[in-house]
Amino acid sequence: MDLIPAVELKEVVVSAEKVNRIEESTQMSTISVPIEQIRRLPAALGEVDVLRTLQLLPGVQKRNEGSTGLYVRGGSPDQNLMLLDGVPLYNVSHLGGMFSVFNSDAISQVSLIKGGYPARYGGRLSSVLDVRMRDGNLKEWHGQASIGLVSTRLALEGPIRKDRTSFMVSGRRTYLDLFSRPISKMATNGVASVGYHFYDLNAKVNHILSNRSRLYLSFYGGDDKFIARTKDTFGDAQTQYTSKGKSRLLWGNLLTSLRWNHILNEKLFFNSTLHYSRYRYLVDMAFEQSGTDGSGEKAYFGYFSGIEDWSGKWEAEYYPLPRHSVRFGAQGIYHTFRPGVSAFRANDQTERTDTSFGSSNVRAWETAVYAEDDWEITSRLKANAGLHFSTFLLPGQTYNSLQPRLALRYLLPGQIALKASYATMQQYLHLLTNSDTDLPTDLWVPATERVKPQWSEQTAVGVAKSLRDNTYEVSLEGYYRGMKNLIDYQEGATFPGSTTDWQENVTTGGKGESYGAEVLLQKKQGKLGGWVGYTLSWTNRQFADLNNGRPYPFRYDRRHDVGVALTYQRNAKVSFSASWMYGTGNAITLGVARYPAYSENRRRSFYWQNDIEVYEGRNGYRMRSYHKLDFGVSFHKKKKRTERDWNISVYNAYNRQNPFYYFVDYDYGRGTGDQRVLKQMSLFPLIPAASYTVKF
Repeated sequence: MDLIPAVELKEVVVSAEKVNRIEESTQMSTISVPIEQIRRLPAALGEVDVLRTLQLLPGVQKRNEGSTGLYVRGGSPDQNLMLLDGVPLYNVSHLGGMFSVFNSDAISQVSLIKGGYPARYGGRLSSVLDVRMRDGNLKEWHGQASIGLVSTRLALEGPIRKDRTSFMVSGRRTYLDLFSRPISKMATNGVASVGYHFYDLNAKVNHILSNRSRLYLSFYGGDDKFIARTKDTFGDAQTQYTSKGKSRLLWGNLLTSLRWNHILNEKLFFNSTLHYSRYRYLVDMAFEQSGTDGSGEKAYFGYFSGIEDWSGKWEAEYYPLPRHSVRFGAQGIYHTFRPGVSAFRANDQTERTDTSFGSSNVRAWETAVYAEDDWEITSRLKANAGLHFSTFLLPGQTYNSLQPRLALRYLLPGQIALKASYATMQQYLHLLTNSDTDLPTDLWVPATERVKPQWSEQTAVGVAKSLRDNTYEVSLEGYYRGMKNLIDYQEGATFPGSTTDWQENVTTGGKGESYGAEVLLQKKQGKLGGWVGYTLSWTNRQFADLNNGRPYPFRYDRRHDVGVALTYQRNAKVSFSASWMYGTGNAITLGVARYPAYSENRRRSFYWQNDIEVYEGRNGYRMRSYHKLDFGVSFHKKKKRTERDWNISVYNAYNRQNPFYYFVDYDYGRGTGDQRVLKQMSLFPLIPAASYTVKF
């Protein structure tokens, strides 16, 4: 018997896109890089690195050869807000910047905001890097182990209580010290032992309290450790002396956060977070000598600096309408700044010394409240408008700032998105640095009565479009950023070990500007993926007490910058990857002339003492351009219970001798006499590497 339909319904088709289309978003100057794509790119010395990948994007410049430091749209590294699970990190470099602290095995998501900042972000001028750790698998146990040229890694995740509580833990450690210690002992006949290593440990627990509530506990700890020990015996037949020495250089981060996510109803949910973050830097040297005649002496020198934060944050998101969302929240941070204290102790048979000197610790409160409204006004016009209000309270001084933010998107015919943004930012922290490498000697210091907070204003406009069913994505942006209240060391000044307060060694009131254009073409689907980016930019700085008050190019001003990243999945077993970058040479200061200086002695006769260099201006000379090619190939084999990967990579594949720094030397034996010449120091030649990974 056939049934007779009483009511006929039309076919219902439910469809969804794999990824969001760029023209749908109000936000501009934002790039999200899938972690799987980061893992497929060539690995330097066998280590996949998040920051090294971001350096291939337009608007992002690297510091120098082998460095993971980021200079975003003319900003300095301290002007980047580096977040790991929402908690700020103050130092993100290992091995002088060769590697970053972000272990790719522990990461699920990476987003970089270069401008048009939503009101929920604050405290930095240049960019926001938001890195999220993996939550852990609620249903099954998984893990992977890797061994490479310089490090080993191990990661585990799985359910503590199935469908209720999960965990993720990932660790990484280098083993350079396992080679350097025996080699240094052999080279010094057992007198000295030198070792260096770094490690990272990430952990996270994800607990479902109810259908509407979750709890997240995150942890990160990482340190770099350089330790040198010496032991020697000397003397004559009557008296023997034994000397022992130990030197340490330690730096690293520690952070933990507890976040409660709660859905109040279908329109409102909120996050409450408590976090602790600490960065420390320590260098010390101890010496002891004793003799068979009963004599002896001891000496110790130590230097310590760092910054410590305790913070609480509350955020809410409300959806009054399907195409209308409102975010608002508040945060308080209790900072403890330790700009640097030196300690010296000495003890011998006749005298005892115990003293300390340097800057005093500074404690300050930083608070912020914000509200932002993301609203699709019409089918073509969307807006994100917000206000961020912050305060900074320290003994004897209070600063506050109201920072408006606005981002607009208008759809032109052909589904081309026209975007514009405006944002002001205020930063209450400064980083004092006098090195071209990412060294821990850089000092975090606060705004004070004498040193004002940094401030910036950025405007950007651009167009964006997805092509061929979102397979391709293209964007073009132009921007202008103005900065003020920048600081720098005075000419010839350096702080570590100084007996004076850091404020005595800096010049204040600096101004900066950066402007340019960026183009990004990205392929997001298919066997061939990746992007090509180009940046044309200008970046200048100006201080009343530097360069005779005239503007000068910033150290990392680069006129042209190109980044290419490509991956090709040939089949299920083999994939290839390559990256290439080009950048205009860094601006440096060189003398243009010199003349001999003479001094008068007691007999009123003159003698030659030294040459005086003559400089026309700061950063008036350019290094050679920087470019290099990295290449990688991966072999994948899947078995019943495991997956195995071999990754072979070549760093600097055509052996480009990129300049690290220049120095003046003498050229002998060419018939020209002792002629002074400019020479170049390069760091890394062609370096092959391999790593092996087992997933289970």
